[in-house]
Amino acid sequence: MKFGINSSLIKQFVFLGVLLNSLCVYAQTTSVEKHRILFSTDIGGTDPDDNQSMAYLLMYSDMFEIEGLVSSPSFGKGSKEEILRMIDLYEKDFKKLQAKQKGLMAPDELRKLCKQGRHGLSPYKGYDKPTEGSEWIVKCARKKSDRPLYVLVWDSLEDVAQALHDAPDIVSNIRVYWIGGPNKKWGVNSYAYIAENFPDLWMIENNASYRGFIGSDKDYYNQYIKGAGVLGADFIGYYDGRIKMGDTPSLLYMMSGDPENPFKESWGGSFEKMKESPRVRFSKNTTKKDTVAVYSVLEFHFRGPVLDKKEIGNKYFTFNIDRQDWDGIYLGDGIYAVRYSPKAPAVLSYTTVSDIKELNGQKGTFVVGKIWPGKSTSIGYKLGDNWYTDKQDPDLFEGAWQGSKTVSKWRNEVLSDWSIRWGWLK
Repeated sequence: MKFGINSSLIKQFVFLGVLLNSLCVYAQTTSVEKHRILFSTDIGGTDPDDNQSMAYLLMYSDMFEIEGLVSSPSFGKGSKEEILRMIDLYEKDFKKLQAKQKGLMAPDELRKLCKQGRHGLSPYKGYDKPTEGSEWIVKCARKKSDRPLYVLVWDSLEDVAQALHDAPDIVSNIRVYWIGGPNKKWGVNSYAYIAENFPDLWMIENNASYRGFIGSDKDYYNQYIKGAGVLGADFIGYYDGRIKMGDTPSLLYMMSGDPENPFKESWGGSFEKMKESPRVRFSKNTTKKDTVAVYSVLEFHFRGPVLDKKEIGNKYFTFNIDRQDWDGIYLGDGIYAVRYSPKAPAVLSYTTVSDIKELNGQKGTFVVGKIWPGKSTSIGYKLGDNWYTDKQDPDLFEGAWQGSKTVSKWRNEVLSDWSIRWGWLK
Protein backbone atom coordinates (compact mmCIF):
# COMPACT_ATOMS: atom_id res chain seq x y z
CA MET A 1 0.00 0.00 0.00
CA LYS A 2 1.49 3.31 -1.03
CA PHE A 3 1.27 6.38 1.12
CA GLY A 4 -1.05 8.62 -0.90
CA ILE A 5 -0.25 12.05 0.49
CA ASN A 6 -3.15 13.87 -1.20
CA SER A 7 -5.84 11.32 -0.46
CA SER A 8 -8.78 12.23 1.77
CA LEU A 9 -8.09 9.06 3.74
CA ILE A 10 -4.70 10.37 4.84
CA LYS A 11 -6.16 13.72 5.84
CA GLN A 12 -8.73 11.94 7.96
CA PHE A 13 -5.98 9.93 9.66
CA VAL A 14 -3.94 13.04 10.38
CA PHE A 15 -6.74 15.19 11.80
CA LEU A 16 -9.04 12.65 13.43
CA GLY A 17 -8.25 8.94 13.40
CA VAL A 18 -4.57 9.22 14.26
CA LEU A 19 -5.19 11.52 17.19
CA LEU A 20 -7.75 9.13 18.65
CA ASN A 21 -5.48 6.15 18.07
CA SER A 22 -2.55 8.00 19.65
CA LEU A 23 -4.62 8.69 22.73
CA CYS A 24 -5.42 4.99 23.01
CA VAL A 25 -1.78 4.01 22.53
CA TYR A 26 -0.56 6.49 25.11
CA ALA A 27 -3.22 5.38 27.54
CA GLN A 28 -1.73 1.89 27.32
CA THR A 29 1.79 3.10 28.01
CA THR A 30 0.99 5.60 30.74
CA SER A 31 -1.60 3.66 32.73
CA VAL A 32 0.58 0.59 33.06
CA GLU A 33 4.30 -0.05 33.16
CA LYS A 34 6.06 0.36 29.85
CA HIS A 35 7.30 -2.67 27.95
CA ARG A 36 10.93 -3.60 28.51
CA ILE A 37 12.72 -3.63 25.13
CA LEU A 38 16.21 -4.44 23.87
CA PHE A 39 17.21 -3.96 20.23
CA SER A 40 19.70 -5.83 18.08
CA THR A 41 20.59 -4.06 14.83
CA ASP A 42 23.11 -4.18 12.00
CA ILE A 43 22.86 -0.41 11.55
CA GLY A 44 25.71 0.99 9.50
CA GLY A 45 26.10 -2.28 7.62
CA THR A 46 24.95 -2.97 4.09
CA ASP A 47 21.30 -1.83 4.40
CA PRO A 48 20.58 1.74 5.55
CA ASP A 49 16.95 1.05 6.40
CA ASP A 50 18.09 0.45 10.00
CA ASN A 51 18.97 4.15 10.20
CA GLN A 52 15.41 5.02 9.22
CA SER A 53 14.04 2.65 11.85
CA MET A 54 16.45 4.03 14.46
CA ALA A 55 15.18 7.58 13.82
CA TYR A 56 11.66 6.30 14.39
CA LEU A 57 12.66 4.55 17.62
CA LEU A 58 14.38 7.63 19.03
CA MET A 59 11.42 9.85 18.27
CA TYR A 60 9.07 7.44 20.10
CA SER A 61 11.41 6.50 22.95
CA ASP A 62 8.91 7.85 25.49
CA MET A 63 6.70 4.82 24.93
CA PHE A 64 9.16 2.15 26.13
CA GLU A 65 11.62 1.14 28.76
CA ILE A 66 14.60 0.67 26.46
CA GLU A 67 17.28 -1.50 28.06
CA GLY A 68 19.75 -2.13 25.28
CA LEU A 69 20.89 -1.05 21.81
CA VAL A 70 23.14 -3.84 20.53
CA SER A 71 25.13 -3.59 17.30
CA SER A 72 25.26 -7.01 15.58
CA PRO A 73 26.53 -6.39 12.04
CA SER A 74 26.59 -9.46 9.83
CA PHE A 75 28.46 -7.61 7.09
CA GLY A 76 29.87 -4.20 6.32
CA LYS A 77 31.09 -1.54 8.70
CA GLY A 78 28.21 -1.57 11.15
CA SER A 79 29.09 -0.82 14.77
CA LYS A 80 27.73 0.73 17.93
CA GLU A 81 29.42 3.96 16.81
CA GLU A 82 26.69 4.28 14.19
CA ILE A 83 24.03 3.99 16.89
CA LEU A 84 25.88 6.66 18.84
CA ARG A 85 25.98 8.89 15.75
CA MET A 86 22.20 8.62 15.44
CA ILE A 87 21.84 9.53 19.12
CA ASP A 88 24.05 12.58 18.50
CA LEU A 89 21.59 13.71 15.81
CA TYR A 90 18.67 13.07 18.13
CA GLU A 91 20.35 15.15 20.82
CA LYS A 92 20.33 18.19 18.53
CA ASP A 93 16.56 17.85 18.10
CA PHE A 94 15.86 16.73 21.65
CA LYS A 95 14.73 20.07 23.13
CA LYS A 96 12.13 20.59 20.41
CA LEU A 97 10.82 17.04 20.76
CA GLN A 98 10.80 17.16 24.54
CA ALA A 99 8.84 20.42 24.51
CA LYS A 100 6.00 18.56 22.80
CA GLN A 101 6.32 15.11 24.37
CA LYS A 102 7.47 14.47 27.90
CA GLY A 103 9.14 11.18 28.77
CA LEU A 104 11.45 10.89 25.77
CA MET A 105 14.67 9.19 26.79
CA ALA A 106 17.60 11.55 27.25
CA PRO A 107 20.53 11.11 24.86
CA ASP A 108 22.95 10.30 27.69
CA GLU A 109 20.60 7.57 28.95
CA LEU A 110 20.55 6.00 25.52
CA ARG A 111 24.32 6.17 25.06
CA LYS A 112 24.83 4.04 28.17
CA LEU A 113 22.75 1.28 26.57
CA CYS A 114 24.85 0.95 23.39
CA LYS A 115 26.82 -2.30 23.23
CA GLN A 116 28.95 -3.95 20.57
CA GLY A 117 27.83 -7.40 19.49
CA ARG A 118 29.31 -9.86 17.05
CA HIS A 119 30.95 -8.71 13.84
CA GLY A 120 30.17 -11.26 11.14
CA LEU A 121 28.21 -14.49 11.06
CA SER A 122 28.37 -17.42 13.43
CA PRO A 123 30.11 -20.64 12.40
CA TYR A 124 28.18 -23.78 11.48
CA LYS A 125 27.57 -24.70 15.13
CA GLY A 126 25.57 -21.47 15.53
CA TYR A 127 27.52 -19.70 18.27
CA ASP A 128 31.09 -18.73 19.02
CA LYS A 129 32.38 -16.46 21.79
CA PRO A 130 30.57 -14.03 24.10
CA THR A 131 30.43 -10.39 23.04
CA GLU A 132 29.66 -7.21 24.93
CA GLY A 133 26.26 -7.35 23.25
CA SER A 134 25.44 -10.97 24.11
CA GLU A 135 26.55 -10.45 27.70
CA TRP A 136 24.30 -7.38 27.93
CA ILE A 137 21.35 -9.45 26.69
CA VAL A 138 22.04 -11.96 29.47
CA LYS A 139 22.34 -9.22 32.09
CA CYS A 140 19.07 -7.57 31.09
CA ALA A 141 17.24 -10.90 30.80
CA ARG A 142 18.32 -11.89 34.31
CA LYS A 143 17.15 -8.63 35.83
CA LYS A 144 14.44 -9.22 38.43
CA SER A 145 11.15 -8.11 36.91
CA ASP A 146 7.57 -9.25 36.58
CA ARG A 147 7.71 -8.15 32.93
CA PRO A 148 9.45 -10.10 30.15
CA LEU A 149 12.26 -8.57 28.13
CA TYR A 150 11.23 -8.14 24.49
CA VAL A 151 14.26 -8.56 22.23
CA LEU A 152 13.56 -6.94 18.86
CA VAL A 153 16.00 -8.22 16.26
CA TRP A 154 16.63 -6.21 13.09
CA ASP A 155 19.44 -8.45 11.87
CA SER A 156 20.56 -12.07 12.22
CA LEU A 157 20.27 -13.86 15.56
CA GLU A 158 23.99 -14.14 16.31
CA ASP A 159 24.02 -12.37 19.69
CA VAL A 160 20.70 -13.86 20.78
CA ALA A 161 22.02 -17.36 20.02
CA GLN A 162 25.23 -16.60 21.89
CA ALA A 163 23.30 -15.30 24.90
CA LEU A 164 21.10 -18.41 25.00
CA HIS A 165 24.12 -20.67 24.66
CA ASP A 166 25.94 -18.96 27.52
CA ALA A 167 22.87 -18.58 29.75
CA PRO A 168 20.15 -21.12 28.89
CA ASP A 169 18.18 -20.01 31.94
CA ILE A 170 17.13 -16.77 30.22
CA VAL A 171 14.93 -18.56 27.67
CA SER A 172 11.81 -18.08 29.79
CA ASN A 173 12.59 -14.42 30.48
CA ILE A 174 12.80 -13.13 26.91
CA ARG A 175 10.42 -12.75 24.01
CA VAL A 176 11.92 -12.36 20.58
CA TYR A 177 10.37 -10.55 17.61
CA TRP A 178 12.69 -11.22 14.70
CA ILE A 179 12.70 -9.75 11.20
CA GLY A 180 13.76 -12.89 9.34
CA GLY A 181 13.60 -13.44 5.57
CA PRO A 182 16.96 -12.17 4.25
CA ASN A 183 18.31 -12.07 7.81
CA LYS A 184 17.47 -15.75 8.12
CA LYS A 185 19.36 -16.47 4.92
CA TRP A 186 22.48 -14.78 6.26
CA GLY A 187 22.14 -16.04 9.82
CA VAL A 188 20.86 -19.54 9.14
CA ASN A 189 23.43 -21.14 11.46
CA SER A 190 22.38 -19.14 14.52
CA TYR A 191 18.72 -19.72 13.68
CA ALA A 192 19.25 -23.47 13.36
CA TYR A 193 21.01 -23.55 16.73
CA ILE A 194 18.13 -21.76 18.45
CA ALA A 195 15.37 -23.80 16.78
CA GLU A 196 17.06 -27.08 17.65
CA ASN A 197 18.13 -26.26 21.21
CA PHE A 198 15.53 -23.75 22.41
CA PRO A 199 12.20 -24.82 20.86
CA ASP A 200 10.30 -23.37 23.84
CA LEU A 201 11.54 -19.83 23.19
CA TRP A 202 8.77 -17.26 22.75
CA MET A 203 9.44 -16.17 19.18
CA ILE A 204 7.73 -14.21 16.41
CA GLU A 205 9.53 -15.24 13.24
CA ASN A 206 8.48 -12.56 10.76
CA ASN A 207 9.84 -13.72 7.41
CA ALA A 208 7.56 -11.77 5.08
CA SER A 209 4.84 -9.78 6.86
CA TYR A 210 7.28 -6.92 7.53
CA ARG A 211 7.38 -6.21 3.79
CA GLY A 212 3.97 -4.62 4.13
CA PHE A 213 5.65 -1.53 5.52
CA ILE A 214 8.14 -1.07 2.69
CA GLY A 215 7.24 1.69 0.24
CA SER A 216 8.87 3.26 -2.79
CA ASP A 217 7.45 6.78 -2.98
CA LYS A 218 9.19 9.97 -1.88
CA ASP A 219 6.05 12.04 -1.23
CA TYR A 220 6.16 11.42 2.51
CA TYR A 221 9.69 12.77 2.81
CA ASN A 222 8.94 15.85 0.75
CA GLN A 223 5.79 16.71 2.68
CA TYR A 224 6.69 15.77 6.25
CA ILE A 225 10.40 15.09 6.80
CA LYS A 226 12.10 17.68 4.60
CA GLY A 227 13.11 20.63 6.76
CA ALA A 228 12.26 18.81 9.99
CA GLY A 229 15.30 19.25 12.19
CA VAL A 230 18.64 17.46 12.14
CA LEU A 231 17.07 13.99 12.00
CA GLY A 232 15.08 15.10 8.97
CA ALA A 233 18.20 16.44 7.24
CA ASP A 234 19.91 13.10 7.85
CA PHE A 235 16.97 11.05 6.55
CA ILE A 236 17.53 12.04 2.91
CA GLY A 237 20.77 10.03 3.00
CA TYR A 238 18.89 6.73 3.15
CA TYR A 239 17.21 5.58 -0.06
CA ASP A 240 16.98 9.22 -1.15
CA GLY A 241 14.35 9.77 1.53
CA ARG A 242 12.06 6.95 0.41
CA ILE A 243 10.53 4.97 3.25
CA LYS A 244 11.80 1.40 3.55
CA MET A 245 11.98 0.72 7.29
CA GLY A 246 11.54 -3.03 6.98
CA ASP A 247 12.63 -3.54 10.59
CA THR A 248 10.16 -1.06 12.07
CA PRO A 249 7.21 -3.52 12.31
CA SER A 250 8.96 -5.14 15.29
CA LEU A 251 8.69 -1.82 17.13
CA LEU A 252 5.18 -1.12 15.82
CA TYR A 253 4.09 -4.44 17.30
CA MET A 254 4.91 -3.08 20.76
CA MET A 255 3.05 0.20 20.15
CA SER A 256 -0.46 -1.05 19.50
CA GLY A 257 -2.56 -4.12 20.03
CA ASP A 258 -1.55 -6.59 22.72
CA PRO A 259 2.09 -7.82 22.53
CA GLU A 260 1.10 -10.72 24.79
CA ASN A 261 -1.13 -12.06 22.01
CA PRO A 262 0.46 -12.45 18.55
CA PHE A 263 -2.89 -13.57 17.10
CA LYS A 264 -4.41 -10.12 17.56
CA GLU A 265 -4.05 -7.32 15.07
CA SER A 266 -1.36 -4.70 15.64
CA TRP A 267 0.57 -2.13 13.68
CA GLY A 268 3.37 -4.70 13.48
CA GLY A 269 1.22 -7.49 12.08
CA SER A 270 -0.65 -10.50 13.38
CA PHE A 271 0.63 -14.05 13.34
CA GLU A 272 -0.23 -17.73 13.66
CA LYS A 273 1.32 -20.52 15.68
CA MET A 274 4.04 -22.63 14.10
CA LYS A 275 4.68 -26.14 15.39
CA GLU A 276 7.57 -27.10 13.12
CA SER A 277 10.32 -25.26 11.29
CA PRO A 278 11.06 -27.23 8.10
CA ARG A 279 14.55 -28.58 7.61
CA VAL A 280 15.73 -30.58 4.61
CA ARG A 281 19.00 -32.42 4.10
CA PHE A 282 20.29 -33.25 0.62
CA SER A 283 22.98 -35.91 0.35
CA LYS A 284 23.00 -35.86 -3.45
CA ASN A 285 22.80 -33.07 -5.98
CA THR A 286 19.32 -31.64 -6.39
CA THR A 287 17.16 -31.26 -9.51
CA LYS A 288 14.05 -29.29 -10.41
CA LYS A 289 12.05 -32.19 -8.99
CA ASP A 290 13.21 -31.10 -5.53
CA THR A 291 10.94 -28.46 -3.98
CA VAL A 292 11.48 -26.83 -0.60
CA ALA A 293 9.50 -24.30 1.41
CA VAL A 294 10.65 -20.72 1.28
CA TYR A 295 12.62 -19.70 4.43
CA SER A 296 13.30 -23.33 5.34
CA VAL A 297 16.70 -24.56 6.56
CA LEU A 298 18.52 -26.54 3.87
CA GLU A 299 21.59 -28.67 4.51
CA PHE A 300 23.75 -29.80 1.60
CA HIS A 301 26.03 -32.72 2.43
CA PHE A 302 28.85 -33.92 0.18
CA ARG A 303 31.20 -36.86 0.59
CA GLY A 304 34.96 -36.48 0.48
CA PRO A 305 38.10 -37.78 2.12
CA VAL A 306 38.09 -38.59 5.82
CA LEU A 307 40.19 -36.03 7.67
CA ASP A 308 41.59 -35.75 11.16
CA LYS A 309 38.99 -34.73 13.76
CA LYS A 310 40.88 -31.50 14.38
CA GLU A 311 39.71 -30.36 10.93
CA ILE A 312 36.04 -30.42 11.96
CA GLY A 313 34.52 -26.98 11.45
CA ASN A 314 37.20 -25.78 9.02
CA LYS A 315 36.29 -24.50 5.57
CA TYR A 316 37.01 -26.84 2.64
CA PHE A 317 34.74 -25.65 -0.16
CA THR A 318 32.78 -22.66 -1.43
CA PHE A 319 29.09 -22.99 -2.18
CA ASN A 320 27.88 -20.45 -4.76
CA ILE A 321 24.15 -19.79 -5.02
CA ASP A 322 22.14 -16.79 -6.18
CA ARG A 323 25.42 -14.96 -6.99
CA GLN A 324 26.69 -15.27 -3.42
CA ASP A 325 29.32 -17.47 -1.77
CA TRP A 326 28.92 -19.56 1.38
CA ASP A 327 31.54 -21.43 3.38
CA GLY A 328 31.28 -25.22 3.32
CA ILE A 329 32.89 -26.93 6.29
CA TYR A 330 34.06 -30.40 7.35
CA LEU A 331 31.63 -32.17 9.71
CA GLY A 332 33.69 -35.32 10.23
CA ASP A 333 33.52 -38.93 8.94
CA GLY A 334 34.14 -37.73 5.39
CA ILE A 335 31.05 -35.45 5.36
CA TYR A 336 31.28 -31.82 4.22
CA ALA A 337 28.31 -29.50 4.60
CA VAL A 338 26.80 -26.06 4.17
CA ARG A 339 23.48 -24.55 5.29
CA TYR A 340 21.27 -22.22 3.29
CA SER A 341 17.84 -20.63 3.70
CA PRO A 342 16.08 -19.21 0.60
CA LYS A 343 14.65 -15.73 1.17
CA ALA A 344 12.03 -15.77 -1.62
CA PRO A 345 10.21 -18.13 -4.02
CA ALA A 346 12.54 -18.96 -6.91
CA VAL A 347 14.32 -21.61 -8.95
CA LEU A 348 17.89 -21.67 -7.62
CA SER A 349 21.06 -23.33 -8.85
CA TYR A 350 24.34 -23.90 -7.03
CA THR A 351 27.91 -24.89 -7.79
CA THR A 352 30.85 -25.76 -5.57
CA VAL A 353 34.53 -24.86 -5.75
CA SER A 354 37.18 -26.74 -3.80
CA ASP A 355 40.77 -27.96 -3.93
CA ILE A 356 39.38 -31.39 -3.03
CA LYS A 357 38.40 -33.07 -6.27
CA GLU A 358 35.37 -34.87 -4.82
CA LEU A 359 33.93 -31.52 -3.72
CA ASN A 360 34.86 -29.43 -6.74
CA GLY A 361 32.30 -28.79 -9.47
CA GLN A 362 29.22 -30.16 -7.76
CA LYS A 363 26.04 -28.71 -9.29
CA GLY A 364 22.35 -28.74 -8.55
CA THR A 365 19.04 -26.93 -8.98
CA PHE A 366 15.92 -26.84 -6.82
CA VAL A 367 12.58 -25.07 -6.60
CA VAL A 368 11.60 -22.80 -3.71
CA GLY A 369 7.87 -22.85 -3.01
CA LYS A 370 5.72 -19.89 -2.02
CA ILE A 371 4.12 -21.11 1.22
CA TRP A 372 5.85 -21.06 4.60
CA PRO A 373 6.26 -23.29 6.58
CA GLY A 374 4.67 -25.72 4.13
CA LYS A 375 4.67 -29.46 4.67
CA SER A 376 6.28 -31.25 7.59
CA THR A 377 9.77 -32.62 6.96
CA SER A 378 11.36 -35.72 8.45
CA ILE A 379 14.07 -33.79 10.29
CA GLY A 380 12.18 -30.52 10.87
CA TYR A 381 12.71 -28.63 14.11
CA LYS A 382 9.83 -29.42 16.45
CA LEU A 383 8.79 -26.23 18.23
CA GLY A 384 6.99 -25.46 21.48
CA ASP A 385 3.74 -23.60 22.11
CA ASN A 386 5.07 -20.06 21.70
CA TRP A 387 6.62 -19.87 18.24
CA TYR A 388 4.68 -17.71 15.77
CA THR A 389 5.08 -16.74 12.13
CA ASP A 390 3.43 -15.15 9.08
CA LYS A 391 -0.21 -16.02 8.40
CA GLN A 392 -0.78 -18.41 5.48
CA ASP A 393 -4.18 -17.04 4.42
CA PRO A 394 -3.89 -16.41 0.63
CA ASP A 395 -5.93 -13.21 1.03
CA LEU A 396 -3.15 -11.73 3.20
CA PHE A 397 -0.42 -12.11 0.57
CA GLU A 398 0.90 -9.14 -1.37
CA GLY A 399 2.66 -10.62 -4.37
CA ALA A 400 5.02 -13.29 -3.04
CA TRP A 401 4.96 -11.94 0.51
CA GLN A 402 2.98 -14.01 2.96
CA GLY A 403 1.05 -12.10 5.63
CA SER A 404 2.13 -8.74 4.22
CA LYS A 405 -1.37 -7.26 4.42
CA THR A 406 -1.41 -7.67 8.20
CA VAL A 407 1.17 -4.85 8.26
CA SER A 408 0.39 -2.81 5.13
CA LYS A 409 -3.19 -2.16 6.28
CA TRP A 410 -1.76 0.04 9.06
CA ARG A 411 1.00 1.79 7.11
CA ASN A 412 -0.92 4.99 6.37
CA GLU A 413 -2.00 5.26 9.99
CA VAL A 414 1.54 4.75 11.29
CA LEU A 415 3.06 7.29 8.93
CA SER A 416 0.32 9.81 9.64
CA ASP A 417 1.01 9.52 13.36
CA TRP A 418 4.72 9.98 12.72
CA SER A 419 4.07 13.07 10.62
CA ILE A 420 2.84 14.82 13.74
CA ARG A 421 6.19 14.32 15.46
CA TRP A 422 8.11 15.41 12.39
CA GLY A 423 6.00 18.56 12.52
CA TRP A 424 7.37 19.34 15.96
CA LEU A 425 10.82 19.78 14.40
CA LYS A 426 9.78 22.33 11.79
